[in-house]
Amino acid sequence: MRTLVLGIAVVVVAVLAYVLVWRDAPEPAPEPVETPEAPAAPAAPEPTIGLIDDARIVNADSEPGNWLAHGRTFEEQRFSPLTAINRENVGELGLQWYRDLGTNRGQEATPIIVDGMMFISSTWSRVHAFDAVTGEEVWAYDPQVPRAWSRWACCDVVNRGVAVYGGRVYVGSLDGRLIALDAATGTLVWEVDTLIDRERPYTITGAPRAARGKVFIGNGGAEYGVRGYVTAYDAETGEQAWRFFTVPGDPSDPFELPEMEMPAATWMGGP
Repeated sequence: MRTLVLGIAVVVVAVLAYVLVWRDAPEPAPEPVETPEAPAAPAAPEPTIGLIDDARIVNADSEPGNWLAHGRTFEEQRFSPLTAINRENVGELGLQWYRDLGTNRGQEATPIIVDGMMFISSTWSRVHAFDAVTGEEVWAYDPQVPRAWSRWACCDVVNRGVAVYGGRVYVGSLDGRLIALDAATGTLVWEVDTLIDRERPYTITGAPRAARGKVFIGNGGAEYGVRGYVTAYDAETGEQAWRFFTVPGDPSDPFELPEMEMPAATWMGGP
């Protein structure tokens, strides 16, 4: 009997020891769980509209049905090689379609025509894209130019056109921005402030030009005493590549470029 009791006591002590050891033992490390990789962000769709490049503009005569650049060619000849309209049938031309641009102010832009699409700017630097065959509006973009900026525009709030290049539409806004839009959707890709001094009466009404991966834009306001310049921006990113002033600056300051020294002798304006 004593042996049985002793055996039971040993078992109880062993069980208690196991329980105490188990209770005080550190928690086992959890099994590593593999986290699935987050799906990669979808790549931006490749542009399919407005795919104009340098080669197409250089060879514009091979696409007489398009008008790929301001003035049609890099030389800006503004001459169409189309021959279907001639002296004998010009009197038979008639209205195919029209669209109201929502303004009774000046309209000075030359449309860009590429692959069945027409891109044109209107007053207050607004941009419209139309189906060139049907006249249906595909999209419109309004850069919301502050109306007070019109006080610095010598010749109304007109805009003289856009550039289409690499699937994007570029427009200079009256208040000095260069804006890049997706040619297919009209959504904003980027915009940059081109003005060196927003307290001076600078404006932009001219059409940008595009070539060699860059977009070029000037400005207006010389009649009010501002110093004009031309700036080149990377067509993809909007990063400034270079800037060239078209007239000398303050004669008491050093010349930015040696090319400015010679015309400074003939410059009779103020700083």
